[in-house]
Amino acid sequence: MDETVAEYIRRTVLKIPRDEIKMMLQKWGFLSEEQLQTLNFHQIKDNISQEVVQLCEENCASIKEAAALDIIYNHIYQNKRIWSVYQMKKSEEELECFDITDFKKRFKGRLRSTLKNVTITFKEYEDNAIWIRVAWGTPYKKPNQYKPSYVVYHSQTPYVFISASVLKSNLPLLCQALIVASNYHDIREMELRSHSLNSLKDIVFKRYSQNFQTYSPKRLQGGNVEPENADIRIVHENKSEKERIHRLNQEVFGGGPQPKLEFAQYKLETMFKSDPKMDVLDKKEPFRCLVKFSSPHLLESLKSLAPAGMADAPLSPLLTCIPHKARNYFKIREKKCLLPEGFVSP
Repeated sequence: MDETVAEYIRRTVLKIPRDEIKMMLQKWGFLSEEQLQTLNFHQIKDNISQEVVQLCEENCASIKEAAALDIIYNHIYQNKRIWSVYQMKKSEEELECFDITDFKKRFKGRLRSTLKNVTITFKEYEDNAIWIRVAWGTPYKKPNQYKPSYVVYHSQTPYVFISASVLKSNLPLLCQALIVASNYHDIREMELRSHSLNSLKDIVFKRYSQNFQTYSPKRLQGGNVEPENADIRIVHENKSEKERIHRLNQEVFGGGPQPKLEFAQYKLETMFKSDPKMDVLDKKEPFRCLVKFSSPHLLESLKSLAPAGMADAPLSPLLTCIPHKARNYFKIREKKCLLPEGFVSP
């Protein structure tokens, strides 16, 4: 077994929590049950990793098997990576029968026609998700197994989730291979990013329910109140206002937990409105700006603004539209609507 393969397997084992090493090696399936029984999982992880490497040497493990173990680790600990959403588009709406063998062949062929030194590994999961691991090299260097790109593609959908390596120059090659393999003709980043891959899936696959209605805030009824009843009336108004905010928040965001979104971006384009007599603008040019949102939990942060007294209830549709607009990315780009109508690439 190659020394670089042995070292990569050793480092992968060291990343795994000790009480989960046996479970993950069983999922890997490269070592037999008899070999696993010879391992002492109660010793320090460094010793465990050395014993695993010795068993892999007996089985003549290659980089393909080592990469498969790495995919299993990243599938279980997918929140350790930052994921971006990409949407692909076809010129026609005809449904095609998806062939996983053909997909793999096209993907490998396209990528290796451009870059010879590259390691490509696939693994299929039950939810029709195809995990792809790509380790990049150069024309003169072998692939760097420690800085791979990960792709999660759900067959029969236009959505791709990518956790790219630090080598951003390889991203266009990866996108080209995806559209060729899946028979699409265009791919765009949706400008949604998060550590939570499942939350991004909830948004684009519409597994997350959110209402998008606009409400007119109701004025609190009041009038002249006798001094002795003033405190009681204030308490009543505060309680009513809190109930109103809670009701509007429930109607806009729903009662369940929000998908964990950490980054969103879209472009605003609108016109200034001013008194013609003031003659502020010589030309009727629209005002354009790029709006970016980032937070450890963006949607929950927006949901908490009104209850915290930092914004009026209901929130502006500019804020509550984020998941809805993301799902209609391509449709919005083509319409070129105003204020705001979608996510765009920078």
